[in-house]
Amino acid sequence: MKRVSVLLADGFEEIEALTVVDLLRRAKIYVDTVSVTDEYIVHGAHGINVQTEDLFDEVNFVEFDMIVLPGGMPGTRNLEEHNGVRRVVKDFIEEGKTVAAICAAPTILGNLGLLKGKRVTCYPTMETKIQGAVLTGAPVTVDGNIITGRGAGTAIDFALKIIEQLMGKEKAKEIAESIVYE
Repeated sequence: MKRVSVLLADGFEEIEALTVVDLLRRAKIYVDTVSVTDEYIVHGAHGINVQTEDLFDEVNFVEFDMIVLPGGMPGTRNLEEHNGVRRVVKDFIEEGKTVAAICAAPTILGNLGLLKGKRVTCYPTMETKIQGAVLTGAPVTVDGNIITGRGAGTAIDFALKIIEQLMGKEKAKEIAESIVYE
């Protein structure tokens, strides 16, 4: 079974995080929601509190195929300020494992120098903060082991692309049809 870790920091964009969790679980992908705070309850940017399964220090990230970084503010900033998150993101990229980031979260990869020459998309106001990447402006962009999404309005496309990368086009199509996504 494929394993994905969705990292949550206070101020995360709820649609971006929870759409991924929901659709991946429908696809029978193991999803672990991980708090990067000291509490299991993480506070979303719009007042939705989510109880995670694990705290960051409880997780052995070697066991995972992918990590997902939702955007939102100040969630993106809080993820980036976490030393462990930066370390795990670098490790995943270096090991060829997939990192998926949406909205403002691709700036985390950009600030780590991981997007130079890569095709990416992100929230429009964040484009100037990503140096050295080729910005596509597409809803979702895949370049090697990096998946990026533009924002909350593209969360379903982003989640379906993650499913496609992990389980194939047929599984992504099946999940899209099951939620009447056209």
